[in-house]
Amino acid sequence: MKDYRKLQNGSDLRGIALPGVAGEDVSLTPAIAKDFGAAFALWVARRSGKDAADVTIAVGRDSRLSGPDLQQGVVEGLTAAGAKVLHCGMASTPAMFMSTVLEGFRCDGSVMITASHLPFNRNGLKFFVPEGGLEKANIAELIEIAQGELPTEGKGEVVEADLISAYAANMRRIICEGIGDEENYDHPLKGFKIAVDAGNGAGGFFAHKVLEPLGADVSASRYLDPDGSFPNHIPNPEDKDAMKSIIAAVTENGCDLGLIFDTDVDRAGAVDAQGDELNRNRLIALMAAIVLENDPGATIVTDSVTSTQLKAFIEGTLGGVHHRFKRGYKNVINESIRLNNEGTSSPLAMETSGHGALRENYFLDDGAYLSAKMVIQAARLRKQGKTLADMLAGMGEPAEAAELRFKISGENFGDYGRGVVADLLTYAQQQGWQIAPDNYEGVRIAFEGEGMKGWLLLRLSLHDPIMPLNIESDDIGGVKKIAAQLLPFLQKYDRLDISSIEKLLA
Repeated sequence: MKDYRKLQNGSDLRGIALPGVAGEDVSLTPAIAKDFGAAFALWVARRSGKDAADVTIAVGRDSRLSGPDLQQGVVEGLTAAGAKVLHCGMASTPAMFMSTVLEGFRCDGSVMITASHLPFNRNGLKFFVPEGGLEKANIAELIEIAQGELPTEGKGEVVEADLISAYAANMRRIICEGIGDEENYDHPLKGFKIAVDAGNGAGGFFAHKVLEPLGADVSASRYLDPDGSFPNHIPNPEDKDAMKSIIAAVTENGCDLGLIFDTDVDRAGAVDAQGDELNRNRLIALMAAIVLENDPGATIVTDSVTSTQLKAFIEGTLGGVHHRFKRGYKNVINESIRLNNEGTSSPLAMETSGHGALRENYFLDDGAYLSAKMVIQAARLRKQGKTLADMLAGMGEPAEAAELRFKISGENFGDYGRGVVADLLTYAQQQGWQIAPDNYEGVRIAFEGEGMKGWLLLRLSLHDPIMPLNIESDDIGGVKKIAAQLLPFLQKYDRLDISSIEKLLA
């Protein structure tokens, strides 16, 4: 009996794809990938009212070492079901979605083999149809199909396709149109020096296929060649070593801008000419400033751990509305879509992780598209003698910030974690603490005491037996003071490993 339920990770599949790491047994094999390829072909056919032999599915992968074998497994499953396959080789996750809508492709569905920024031995599958990525319930349906009896006799056609070049050409068109330089329309980035750090993931194309043909100097770029062992740093804009790398590339080479991607390019971070990070709250602030220029007063949806300074910037400086929602890029995107459907203009949904989706771009979380928007804005500002940093004037930063993670032991961690959250809500009310009215997960508490002006948020992880605690303070030393307020409450829970907060306060 096949049981693939443990592979579900929200709206995609993830597992251990390579042996060699102690305590981590392989759980995602080419044979399993084949089952999901066949299941997806059947699911798409059923959804579209077509025969499986009449659907076309594109398949791509990032640079992970296990990618080629898993890609071959997916292809074999799709063709066994009779589907036509566009074999796209290496690509980005956003490009794989675009294979369902780009002129010349317009596939019925697509599959991306990736595990984002996770370690080299992990991998996974993401699925798309023209309306967007599959939701959690859709993945559960796929699992049911994959665990059942699957076709083996189909002979679907396989066609090689250079998707990433077509995707890059579309990105170049967007940049040229966005800048609108009549004198140098086809080379609007002439004179710009832009460093790209792909972290040996799938994002190196952005330097050579997007920026360089438009006239940019990309000579300071780093780690553009795909290498699934990730020998230089983890491809992750939230990783400190990764950000040090792109900062060094910019400052040591006198660049105007630095861009960094995660492995499959659905997330991005940036560095300005001074070497200052455009990341997390600052990246959201910059994107909000860009979109609100053309949509004044609109609502920006973010995840739950954004700063009070970001809210003040969006609402006080930019004149927009900040709607803080749940963690999880799907949650943030779907909330923005809901608001638009109800008549509230919401052009941007963005997480502090670097996932950002714009209404104008299918609400697709696309790190390359975010980067293109920054490049367009930088080129426009250059004509005015300004830089991207000027757009962040008035954006404050907390004096301190920390994220602690408390592991939950034992069974039914979800019920236990939800119980802790409910208890904290009661405890906070008893203490007279100020509970944030605009938070949709966990408990967010504001503190105004002397030397500890700031906030904390305790929540339950979306998928793991972990309770993250985020703390920000406007005062030096404030994080410890806020943590000390919470410690007596946490000490009551014997299934929580609170050693990280005890270490902080030691």
